[in-house]
Amino acid sequence: MAEFDIEQANNREYVLNIVKQDGKLLDFASEQLKNDREIALAAIEQNPVALEFTSKNLKDDRELVYKSVSKVGWTACYASEKLRGDKELMLAGVKVDGQILYFASKELRDDKDVVMEAVKNKGIILKYASNRLRSDKDIALEAIKQDKRAKEYISSEILNDIDIQAILNPPQE
Repeated sequence: MAEFDIEQANNREYVLNIVKQDGKLLDFASEQLKNDREIALAAIEQNPVALEFTSKNLKDDRELVYKSVSKVGWTACYASEKLRGDKELMLAGVKVDGQILYFASKELRDDKDVVMEAVKNKGIILKYASNRLRSDKDIALEAIKQDKRAKEYISSEILNDIDIQAILNPPQE
């Protein structure tokens, strides 16, 4: 693993080269270089988790955030508030890590496409879906197929549905 020479924190060429070896070393770059798009892109391409160390400004850069979230879904926690409401971006993230539904905007927690992908990946994340979608049979079925513990979060009005019960309590052979 590369070591960061802290005296080089303002040296653009040095920082660009070092983050290509280990993206997380962006953490030691100067604030100015954490806001340099080319350096941030190189760091994220080397290690998507490097999104954490980019400037606040770049956490609102859709392309950079997409490159991170589509590979390591949970990095959505570093995305700007605006981008947490970006359906395409959050869909890319929940496909690799359903857990990030937790970070999605309130509107996306009520979006059937986003919630469906999230529960296919991690059924128990149904907990963070809107009440409306916790009452949606298709969503509920996918959630309990993935993880039967999701039944805790299914709306009581559909919990006794025959198809849901067939998954939760399969007939004994």
